Amino acid sequence: MSKQTYRVCFCCHRRFRLPVSEAPEDIKNLFELYSENGVMTAPQLNKFLLEVQKEHNATEEGAQATIDGLKHLNIFHRKGINLEGFFKYLFSDNNPPLSPSLGVHHEMTAPLSHYFIYTGHNSYLTGNQLSSDCSDRPIIDALKKGVRVIELDIWPNATKDNVNVLHGRTLTTPVELIKCLKSIREHAFTASEYPVVITLEDHLTPDLQNKVATMVTQTFGDVLFSPGSECLSEFPSPESLKRRIIISTKPPKEYLEAKEVKEKEKNDAQAGKNLGDEEAWGKEVPSLKGGTLADHKQNGGDDEDNNDEEDLDDGDKSQHNAAPEYKRLIAIHAGKPKGGLEECLKVDPGRVRRLSLSEQQLEKAAITHGKEIVRFTQRNILRVYPKGTRIDSSNYNPLIGWMHGAQMVAFNMQGYGRSLWLMQGMFKGNGGCGYVKKPDFLLNTGPNNEVFDPRASLPVKTTLKVTVYMGEGWYYDFRHTHFDAFSPPDFYARVGIAGVPADTVMKKTKTLEDNWIPIWNEQFEFPLTVPELALLRIEVHEYDMSEKDDFGGQTCLPVSELSTGIRAVPLHDNKGEKYNTVKLLMRFEFLTL
Repeated sequence: MSKQTYRVCFCCHRRFRLPVSEAPEDIKNLFELYSENGVMTAPQLNKFLLEVQKEHNATEEGAQATIDGLKHLNIFHRKGINLEGFFKYLFSDNNPPLSPSLGVHHEMTAPLSHYFIYTGHNSYLTGNQLSSDCSDRPIIDALKKGVRVIELDIWPNATKDNVNVLHGRTLTTPVELIKCLKSIREHAFTASEYPVVITLEDHLTPDLQNKVATMVTQTFGDVLFSPGSECLSEFPSPESLKRRIIISTKPPKEYLEAKEVKEKEKNDAQAGKNLGDEEAWGKEVPSLKGGTLADHKQNGGDDEDNNDEEDLDDGDKSQHNAAPEYKRLIAIHAGKPKGGLEECLKVDPGRVRRLSLSEQQLEKAAITHGKEIVRFTQRNILRVYPKGTRIDSSNYNPLIGWMHGAQMVAFNMQGYGRSLWLMQGMFKGNGGCGYVKKPDFLLNTGPNNEVFDPRASLPVKTTLKVTVYMGEGWYYDFRHTHFDAFSPPDFYARVGIAGVPADTVMKKTKTLEDNWIPIWNEQFEFPLTVPELALLRIEVHEYDMSEKDDFGGQTCLPVSELSTGIRAVPLHDNKGEKYNTVKLLMRFEFLTL
């Protein structure tokens, strides 16, 4: 089909010529440079892979296999490939921006506290935080995507003789705990063989805690990592815990009576009803500049979600009625010590623990105690969770946690939007195994016991140069009137960095009118002070003069794992699912200073 017709009114039509996907000028010039007489042979393709793509393990045998793989396209030459074949290869799934051959390549023998861990929040909810169903389905979906930390809120059932999972004091419908545990057992290692942590928010009597202990033990058997009732002096490594399941919760206490219901949580949730996403694909990720998120003021006040974690008591006063079998299950002890922030962040050389802070608590703490948080997370685990006003299951900027060393930045995985895209982008790294080794600067101490200061101004380490050549695939993945009822789409791309405040920026290409195959040919440069934490954000939108711009795809990629050279970058929908054919042709280069 060479032309496309759009109806303007009942008697008028407009016809548009459909463009053909052609190699950009840069690609033509490179082909000329690495070919002879219009043909690129295996040795010449191998030279291109070594010199332009920086694929240092490339071989002539591999180049020949690539050429042989193009035979079915009827663009194969007896001695090699022509320009069309070269272009098809560069714009194919065989030329991705992240090399699948890397697999799990980070050191995996360090303690768990040395890793960012793919973490879910209220993992059982199918939708919003107030009235959606609870189910094991979101848990299964999360595990299949590589999430390694599953959160379950456990409560007595109506007859107080069994245990349900639900978001307490809301209208969410419960699901039985045993169903969730069995689904975790079945799907825990579908996407990754590295350990799954189950964080339990416990609202049970001691007899029901004993019942949970029996369920957990019988369901997981030898897969359960259970070091006994004593706190660990150091966390084990992901490597040593392969295909193991770990329980993390606060030590048992007597059942909390209904008088402890926090009305504030309900009020906060009600106040948050009007804070939904502004656009179909979610709000812009809040800025971290100035030490607070951009939406901190508009939501007002702290979300002291005291149900998320109870105070720890150094003595045994609170554990008179503790269920010993339940206590022995806990491998990662959680809780907040009595006292202020200084007490919370104290590092005990004899034991390690998990501390939870809401996103707002972390924002405030980061202003005055940034270095102390970094020091705490070198040995202990910090979990950050969404504030209670996020009743729509939206999320926050995860960089506030990562730049302070927080391992468990807990997200509502059933939602969507730009913040979740960043989370998905971070954990595309290290083979998608759900564990990403923290940068050394977050783990090291200096000669005077100093640690990384997240608020310090740092020099530029490197500059990422990005060329956005073109895009294609929308014609095949969308109805021809999806973007515009009267003409082909008007696409533009947004490219930028999510990272520490000094590195964070978004830039935009020009808008190309009436074109299913936009060819932008634009370059952008991004100076990076902390490339280790930088994520490359890529979005495509369709300009709409009268309404909000339409969403045309997105992806987010860890800068530290980008393959240099010219790459085909597949785009995903707003929930992170990959489109069938939509992709961009881009080039990535790191400029030396």
